[in-house]
Amino acid sequence: MRRVYGYARVSSTEQNLDRQIEALTAYGVEDRHIITDKMSGKNFDRHGYQTLKCQLLRSGDVLVVKELDRLGRDYVQIKAEWSDLRKMGVDIVVLDMPVLSTADKSDLDKSLIASIVFELLAYLSEKERIKIKTRQAEGIAIAKQKGVSLGRPKAKLPQGFAEEVRKWQAGEQTATATMQALGLKKTTFYKLVKEVNIPL
Repeated sequence: MRRVYGYARVSSTEQNLDRQIEALTAYGVEDRHIITDKMSGKNFDRHGYQTLKCQLLRSGDVLVVKELDRLGRDYVQIKAEWSDLRKMGVDIVVLDMPVLSTADKSDLDKSLIASIVFELLAYLSEKERIKIKTRQAEGIAIAKQKGVSLGRPKAKLPQGFAEEVRKWQAGEQTATATMQALGLKKTTFYKLVKEVNIPL
């Protein structure tokens, strides 16, 4: 017998699931068949979703989500997940985009919908990538206009640096003793020695 499951997700425990749950209930999903997660969609390692996919869903079942991005944040992963669900024989209903729903469709229609989904996700992924690059470029330009120094802040020279380094270079003390005297870690010490030319 075909079962209809609903999946709702928010990114943090402070956010509310009510809006999604109301939409799933209105579609006809029973409360006991609504699975939820309160965590980021950056990957699919979520308890609720994994229980749903690995233990509950069977071929012929329907998975209902309010929005496509409830499945995840990464469009490449959503595409792979969509493909997995279809291979399992699970139909998908996206309430905010009915054209993507595969429930009660012919195999030909389902193939067409899969193509639409994959093209849409590729488009959204590329659009997001361009948006991020544009924002980064704008942020860098604004920072430069304000005279903000970009990149890692340079390590400050500790007091007595030149004197201690000269002792080390003259063989009066070991590198380890010099680092301890200056309170520096090995990486920072050698980086500063390289950056600052200490005359003997």
